[in-house]
Amino acid sequence: MNESARGRAHRWARRILEMCVFAMIAALMLCSKLIMEFLPNIHLLGMFTMLCAIVFRAKGLIPIYLYVMLNGVIAGFNLWWVPYLYIWTVLWGMTMLIPKNISPKVAAVVYPTVCALHGLLYGTLYAPAQALMLGFDFEQTVAWIVAGLPFDIVHCVGNAVAGLLILPLSQLLPKLMKRI
Repeated sequence: MNESARGRAHRWARRILEMCVFAMIAALMLCSKLIMEFLPNIHLLGMFTMLCAIVFRAKGLIPIYLYVMLNGVIAGFNLWWVPYLYIWTVLWGMTMLIPKNISPKVAAVVYPTVCALHGLLYGTLYAPAQALMLGFDFEQTVAWIVAGLPFDIVHCVGNAVAGLLILPLSQLLPKLMKRI
C-alpha cells in the first residue's frame, strides 16, 4: 500500500471513529437526561455540550445536534423543543470563546462557571422563542423569565456541579481517542 493510500485509509478510519464517538456522546446526552428527569433542571447536558466544544471544536456541534434530534424523536417535536435548536449552541459558542491553551488551574474554575452561567440564563435564553410562539409581549416575557428564576437557580447549581467533570473528561477523551 503506497503512502497516499495509507493516508486516505487513516483519514477514513479517523472519520469513522469520530462518527461513532459523536453517536455515543449524543446517546449519553439523551440517556443522562432521561435518567435524571426526576430532578428538576439537573442534568449533564451542559457538561457534555462544553466537552464537545473543548475537544472537537466546530465538529462538536455534530453530537449536540444529534442529541437535539434524538430528543425530538423520543419526546416529540413540540413547542418546547424549538429553543433546543439554539440554546445548546449558545453554550457551545460561549465555550468556543474560552482560549484553547487555558491552564488546567484556570479551566477548573472557568468551565464550571460558564456551565453554571448557562444554567442561570437558561430561562432568559428560552424566552425569545417562547414569546414568539405564544405571542407574549415584553412584559409577559419578563414575567415568564422572573417566574422561572427559582428553576434557573437550581439549573445553575446543577450545572456548576456537573461542570466539575468537564476538565478531567476534556483531558481524558483525546487520550482515549488516540489509543483507538
